[in-house]
Amino acid sequence: MQGQIVKIISDLHYVSCNNMIYPCKCRGIFRKEHITPVVGDYVLFNKDKKIIEKILPRKNIFQRPKVSNIEQAFIITSLKLPDFSLNLLDKFIILMEINKVKPIICITKSDLLDKNELEKINRYLAYYRKIGYTIVYNYELDKIKGLIKNKISVFTGQTGAGKSTLLNKLCPDLELETGEVSLALGRGKHTTRVVQLVNCDSGKIMDTPGFSSLSLQSYSRMQIRDAFREFNNYLCKYSDCFHINEEECSVKKAVIANNILKSRYDNYLSFLRESDNK
Repeated sequence: MQGQIVKIISDLHYVSCNNMIYPCKCRGIFRKEHITPVVGDYVLFNKDKKIIEKILPRKNIFQRPKVSNIEQAFIITSLKLPDFSLNLLDKFIILMEINKVKPIICITKSDLLDKNELEKINRYLAYYRKIGYTIVYNYELDKIKGLIKNKISVFTGQTGAGKSTLLNKLCPDLELETGEVSLALGRGKHTTRVVQLVNCDSGKIMDTPGFSSLSLQSYSRMQIRDAFREFNNYLCKYSDCFHINEEECSVKKAVIANNILKSRYDNYLSFLRESDNK
């Protein structure tokens, strides 16, 4: 039978199939061949023997947390406490783009900003909308529920941005612990511990402690470049242009003309340096 791993505790892998959960162990050969199942894996299993026999091909896999087959990511982005960070937002977006996960920007704590602060951030958000990213606010519950329908979603983003609070509103049965933000550090405490895939309305949500590793070192310069989707709208003189020192670079011209957000370009250069520092 085919099912999906929804939770792992020790050597027990809880496989969901036809609205039933089967606690399974893996074939002994998995360890010999260094095969490690993760939450989100689609598997073939024997429901009578409760043995996982095969892991089916993955759409994607992340290492921290160990999850697979994510379709879309709600990037929980606080505007205050913790403060709005374009660098962190772009890093989450690029990580998802490289792994073929649809990024959705979810804004929280907009009520904590004054009019001038909000207008400034709205100009940034208008750019992300223009290049094709979906933006929702955490109080738009019906809209968020519509987006998670028939999808496997992960909720991630800044620590203390309100991920657990939002998940509790979407899926009250989770009863996730929420934590306050430290005023000294400007960030919250990690409150989620067990990685699990849970049903929420007509979709599935990967509840994780968050992506503890946002390093881009394991990705190539080309992967990072191609993940900045707006760059692909410009034809440079050289097909392998990295938009740094090359002559007649259309991307650099677009930055100067304010057609590409300068913070996006600056973050791109920063991410390239991170990739180079292997």
